[in-house]
Amino acid sequence: MSRGVVLFHTIHDLFRLEKELKARGLEVSTVPTPRQLSSDCGTALCFDRSDAATVRSAVAESGMEIEGIHDLED
Repeated sequence: MSRGVVLFHTIHDLFRLEKELKARGLEVSTVPTPRQLSSDCGTALCFDRSDAATVRSAVAESGMEIEGIHDLED
């Protein structure tokens, strides 16, 4: 399964997006930020890459600022 991660500036935004995505029925999990990436809060939100459009939509609708959305290599 291909995965992606969302990186955040604050842990508060991570929890906010996690709650929103779970409400939309997506399976997400919090993970340490992958070593090859960096994040101010050190924690990332992991999701199935097939849900990337929904993740991007939720970020846009919430108006939150994120550090970025990245694909993880298998």
